[in-house]
Amino acid sequence: MDEPRWLSEDEQKAWRQLAMLMTLLPPALDAQLQRDSDLTHFGYWVMAMLSERPERSLRMSDLAARASASPSRVSHVVARLEKNGWVRRARSDRDGRSNLAELTDAGYRKVVEAAPGHVDRVRDLVLDALTSTQVQQMGEICGAMLRKIDPDGRMGTRPLTE
Repeated sequence: MDEPRWLSEDEQKAWRQLAMLMTLLPPALDAQLQRDSDLTHFGYWVMAMLSERPERSLRMSDLAARASASPSRVSHVVARLEKNGWVRRARSDRDGRSNLAELTDAGYRKVVEAAPGHVDRVRDLVLDALTSTQVQQMGEICGAMLRKIDPDGRMGTRPLTE
């Protein structure tokens, strides 16, 4: 059996910093959205993805892929958003079999209202701590890691404007 490729001291430090960031950032973003907009971060994420589509809709399976989430998780959040009148489900006109998630006008207004506070929090917690060069490097580093995790681009590594 081969000896494990143990982390060097620098690698371990970098890994622990990343792990801590992955642990602390999501609840910090979630807290702001819940406090200011009565939305979870994931609910906001789903609504934002729908808002960027020309018809404000996506097949549920495509939405799950773009959100890097299971179809079940997306279905649950869409159900909660539906109860608030922000999203509705419909059958696809194209094939009659696919289920679509559609952002309602009220949902669009909600995501537009929530966006400034969310962007301020993202800037405060992430972007303002970095130089413009570091922001570019962060994008490249995250892209490289995402391609390693999802080499076929089936999950959330596709551009949102595609």
